[in-house]
Amino acid sequence: MLKVAGARLLEERDANLVRSVLASAPVATCMVAARVEETGLHPLRLGGELWGHGSRLTGLCFSGANLVPLRGGPDAMRAFADRALRRRRVCSSLVGPAEQVLTLWDEVEAQWGPAREVRAEQPLMVLSERPHVEPDPLVRQVHLDELERYLPAAVAMFTEEVGVDPSTDGGAAGYRARVADLIASGRAFARFEDGEVVFKAEVGALSSTVGQIQGVWVHPDRRSTGLGTAGTAAVADRLVRGWGRTASLYVNDFNVAARAAYEKVGFRSVGEYATVLL
Repeated sequence: MLKVAGARLLEERDANLVRSVLASAPVATCMVAARVEETGLHPLRLGGELWGHGSRLTGLCFSGANLVPLRGGPDAMRAFADRALRRRRVCSSLVGPAEQVLTLWDEVEAQWGPAREVRAEQPLMVLSERPHVEPDPLVRQVHLDELERYLPAAVAMFTEEVGVDPSTDGGAAGYRARVADLIASGRAFARFEDGEVVFKAEVGALSSTVGQIQGVWVHPDRRSTGLGTAGTAAVADRLVRGWGRTASLYVNDFNVAARAAYEKVGFRSVGEYATVLL
């Protein structure tokens, strides 16, 4: 049997080719493209390693807090799995284009499994025009001095979505710092009523062409009132008309209410993501 060529660590000399590959699929690669644009390819600045497969990068994968395979067929995923399994696991999930994520998971499951959950179908959606519903005028950027009021909503969202409280097991300081960074960079949005967050969302990744919305949450007492739809429209409108980006997000296929809300805003499906929670 022929040995599959291995994955290699990409370096600054690969930067032009990497940027070309990322630009060929700007929505699907937004999470990684945003990092590369800001920091370059050095692992310490990037917050992880970027791996390549093939002389023209027919395979590409980011390895950090999340393992994010971005392109490549079975041979590339096998090579990435081999590199990942030769070291201690540091990622908490696999996330990215469904075909690559599920193929890579098949390769590492025997050693890394069982997963807490496999979300195999997550529509990847985009909006590049004015929202189809009126944006909520009360949704605005969160100020840094509002961190303590915003943080409980962020923790509640994460816990509901991922099934783990990010403030437990020594994670409180790190999660608080991550939320504070989003606020400081102007990428956290909320509607406050009587000092309490009733809607929130963030732009988790912002490349030169795409912004990926994450962490959409509505207070339990205010759900099914339209706050989520109008609030998401406000964040998408800021991305599209304010910042000149395409707005994107991905959503669990089983979250029928959220999918309906995003479609009402004007988002359309352009692909499929998958997430494996470890």
